Amino acid sequence: MKVSVVTRVAQSLTGRRGARIWLAAIIACIAILFGALSSLEAPARSDSSIVNGSDSAQVHQILDENSTDTQTSALLVATRSDNSALGNKEIAAFEAEAKVLSKNTNVSGGGLLVSEDEQAAMLPLTWSTVSTEADRETLKELRSWIQENPVPGLDVQITGSTAFAVDITNAFAGADFTLLAVTVSIVAVLLILTYRSPVLWLIPLAVVGIADRSASLIANLLGNLWDLSFDSGVLSVLVFGAGTNYALLLISRYRDELQKTTDHRRALAKAWAASLEAILTSNLTVVLALLTLGLAVMNDTRGLGIVCAAGLLIAAIFVLLLLPPVLAMSGRKAFWPLIPRPGSEIKKDNFFSRAARLVMHRPALNLAALVVLLLVLASALAGTRIGLSQTQQFRTATESSSAMEELAAHFPAGEAQPLTVLAQADQVDALNSEFENVAGVKRIGKATQVGDSSWQQFSVVPEMDPNSSQAQDLVAELRTMATDNGQVLIGGQTAAQLDSHQMHLRDLYVIAPLIMVICFVMLGWLTRSWKTALTLGLVNLLSAAAAVGLGSLVSSFVFDAKALDVQVPLLAFVFLVALGVDYTIFFTQRVRQDVQTLELREAVKQAASRTGSVITSAGLVLAGVFAALATLPLTVLGQLGLIVGLGVLLDTFIVRTLLLPSLFAVLGSGQRPIFGKTRAPATLTAEPSDLKESEINA
Repeated sequence: MKVSVVTRVAQSLTGRRGARIWLAAIIACIAILFGALSSLEAPARSDSSIVNGSDSAQVHQILDENSTDTQTSALLVATRSDNSALGNKEIAAFEAEAKVLSKNTNVSGGGLLVSEDEQAAMLPLTWSTVSTEADRETLKELRSWIQENPVPGLDVQITGSTAFAVDITNAFAGADFTLLAVTVSIVAVLLILTYRSPVLWLIPLAVVGIADRSASLIANLLGNLWDLSFDSGVLSVLVFGAGTNYALLLISRYRDELQKTTDHRRALAKAWAASLEAILTSNLTVVLALLTLGLAVMNDTRGLGIVCAAGLLIAAIFVLLLLPPVLAMSGRKAFWPLIPRPGSEIKKDNFFSRAARLVMHRPALNLAALVVLLLVLASALAGTRIGLSQTQQFRTATESSSAMEELAAHFPAGEAQPLTVLAQADQVDALNSEFENVAGVKRIGKATQVGDSSWQQFSVVPEMDPNSSQAQDLVAELRTMATDNGQVLIGGQTAAQLDSHQMHLRDLYVIAPLIMVICFVMLGWLTRSWKTALTLGLVNLLSAAAAVGLGSLVSSFVFDAKALDVQVPLLAFVFLVALGVDYTIFFTQRVRQDVQTLELREAVKQAASRTGSVITSAGLVLAGVFAALATLPLTVLGQLGLIVGLGVLLDTFIVRTLLLPSLFAVLGSGQRPIFGKTRAPATLTAEPSDLKESEINA
């Protein structure tokens, strides 16, 4: 009988000699990879929200090219601890400290401004720019001096763009290590609870851990080669979550086969061959979905998608090629004390099979009820607001955000961050006349020429908080009015936030449909039926929408955020749809295999029994590692982890356990086939040499 390629690879990975060769070869490759790339530093995180090619980016570029000013600025803000009015004594002490500060730190202080309610004072600081890193060091020096030389009765803080950048950097200091430690701990605990073995949990954890380190090195290489910006913490969460899921699926199938045969190598080879399609389909779905993020306009989204796609591909390679040789060499005893042996097969009737039988008793009614439940959760999207202000980016208050809030509370809101308008000289008067009559505009500054260029620059000070959505609406209105006056560019921090908001939404509208097409194609390949694939795809989409709706509600209570960060919808959609479809794939593949010898409902019940524990364990692992993102201080990562974690739990306990069995029963009513014709799975046949080796090792 002709032996298939899959069978040959399975036998090679698990045979006595083949396992050792594969293990030695992979270890050699890992050593080369680590040696070549370990010294490569990760690319720096981007702390700029400017969108390449946008109006705000053009304003920034024009001003930079036509200016000889190499000054960096920050704002020194003073308030009383009890929020009462500042007295003359406190104001004089603050001004005196600013002068001493300027002298000791080589910065220049501007004129002191006191708010109308006399509850806050502001003083601008400037210094010569050498480099971004030097600016940050100067800011750290300023903060240290202020902390060592406090003004009695006053809270003195520094804010500004450089201060926000430093606070973001400080927020991530040590965060990657903390996130990795929390992620590994969660995976370890859940693996121990799943296997109830003091040994077995170490094997997949070690394999996935090596895969994570390899993925980080490759990500650093890609980031430096292609100038990609990404968050390594999210990469580790994905690699550990998905990699552990693949390992759980393979080891679960391996355990099943050990209950049927005395030869552990043959059992492992059969489990590998039987799991290959599900793992590959699942992995390629996620990888292709993440690669679509390469079409994103936003640099952070594009970089994260590309490196995470590479990371998940590496995770699958390690699970499929490194885990089997290690398991083969460890033998059946790795499962101690609950060693699976022939005759110890698990009961076919368990909680998951009973749940499947229950919902299939009246499948149409149960399916309708579950769909209504998901629709209700998804309806929360109607009231979900998108976009956080600059001060809302941090889950815990930082000095820069607190000082900015004090400025907004006591000074005219827009004075701290006015809009910058660039226009030609013959357009300035007409624009001033039009802008002065716009609601929300407090005042317009005097126009000045930008260097030797033909551009004239003037400022527009809004009445509202420059970080608010109302300020962004004002920018959009001014831009609409300016289109009738020739070439006019409006920039500044508020304009940059608006451009970022619009481009993130553009990425969502362009990429989300592509991801759904990818999922439909992969499900079609798995089921060989476009009707079944379309139905499963719609279920997956509904589940993702329900997760985002539920997550937005919970987020408002957990993080006290009234909106989702603009990055969250797209990233959550990618992870929920691409990762959520994993469990649909695992379950559907088992049903498709069993339906070849069983009636559909019996096949669904048996598939639920066989995959219930492993999918539940996988779901808990994935939800747990995404929950680890809550250890990071940025709101966007906390919201992302919360929404994806809730979505995975919905897929695990509602969609896979209840909705899919009832759906298959409805689709298969009237004896209609729900899967297309496929070749019967090849019977694993061992070569004579392998049989002799397995007999020796049995």
